[in-house]
Amino acid sequence: MDDPLSPALPLTRTDLARKAWPIILANASVPLLGLVDTAVIGHYGSTADLGALALGALLFNFVYWSFGFLRMATTGFVAQAAGAGDEAEVRAALARPLLMGAGLGVAIWLLQWPLVAGYFALMDASTAVAGTGADYFAARVWGAPAALALYALCGALVGLGRSRTLLAVQLLLNGLNAALDVYLAGVLDLGARGIGYGTAIAEWTTCVVAAAVVWRMLRARHRDGEPFLPWARIGDRARLRRTLAANGDIMVRTLCLLAGFGWFARQGAALGDATLAANHLLLQLVSFSAFFLDGFAYVAEAQVGHAVGARDRARFRRAVRLSSELAVATAAMLAAILWLGGGAMVRLLTALPDVAAVALAHLPWVALYVLLSVAAFQLDGVFIGATRTRQMRNAALLSVAVFLLAAWPAAAWWGNHGLWAAFVVFVVARALALVPYYRGLDSELGA
Repeated sequence: MDDPLSPALPLTRTDLARKAWPIILANASVPLLGLVDTAVIGHYGSTADLGALALGALLFNFVYWSFGFLRMATTGFVAQAAGAGDEAEVRAALARPLLMGAGLGVAIWLLQWPLVAGYFALMDASTAVAGTGADYFAARVWGAPAALALYALCGALVGLGRSRTLLAVQLLLNGLNAALDVYLAGVLDLGARGIGYGTAIAEWTTCVVAAAVVWRMLRARHRDGEPFLPWARIGDRARLRRTLAANGDIMVRTLCLLAGFGWFARQGAALGDATLAANHLLLQLVSFSAFFLDGFAYVAEAQVGHAVGARDRARFRRAVRLSSELAVATAAMLAAILWLGGGAMVRLLTALPDVAAVALAHLPWVALYVLLSVAAFQLDGVFIGATRTRQMRNAALLSVAVFLLAAWPAAAWWGNHGLWAAFVVFVVARALALVPYYRGLDSELGA
């Protein structure tokens, strides 16, 4: 049975690890899907096919991550409402982003043609890569409304500490997605377009299942005197303004980070198709490690949100310290695995010799990035749970400026090695920019 996160439970390393492992498995399944997609195209396609998947997936990451506030803000607001014992606001805090996500998904579908044309022109991709990438986008975009609605549903599960339910939802999504991608792209030889169709089908199936599960869960918690769907709260102007302000801050923050990732990909594309494809392979390894570390950040989100809602400074401090200790140990282990075994991982992902050679030469940068990224992930979790979104926005603006200033000369002087060095600077700057704000948050809870 799924154990809800409760402020009454003691906070120990074992307790947090028990809460984190289902989230870690759920998050780790996301980059595993990327690895499956990359391996299918890497073995059954050409360098142009792999480059098309790289740019097409980056475009969806950019579009979907731009609306990542649907998950992050939902987690913070739901966790704080649960910590304050306000069950009606828990339901309202989910309903607002759920409706918003469905509407945004429809808008993405309507705007797909100018979006694709402008993107591939901006990325300066070859004709073969751009054509295949457009086919991939046209197939996958059908799942946009379901994908964004799932963000809100998963955000509520994180905020309520329903980590095992989140794991089941994520495994359904990615397991079904991987199976469909192998069948459509590998067996039926539909290439990148088949991967897009498989993803869209999996997103709609999982969204329907997750909505039914969350509906039953909230029905069981409905013991207050307000209607199950508290429309007065959902449409309350003050709460809407707060929700929209938080969403806007997180969107700006996410766009800044995506601008950094987009610049990284574009500079790699300018260095040739082999470098573009190799960097895509390496980013799959980064994503695997990052989502793994994010499991501890998700636990911090929920615990911090409950502590802020209950105004419990001692629990806040202990949750941050213990979850960070676990995350640092995990980051060190992952960096060592990538340093020693990353070559075998690259060779599993592609049989293209030119791509593998570039990837192997840059593996040490991947290990260093993972080791140093843990502080940024943990601080993100703290500020998401506390819904201190303005501070996250400001830190992101500063860090992306630092990255661009470092990346331009570094890539010109040292090529792809310089680009990866600047990428490491980027993730360190993200953490350093949040440290002063963290001290202010701690002082505020003390007051």
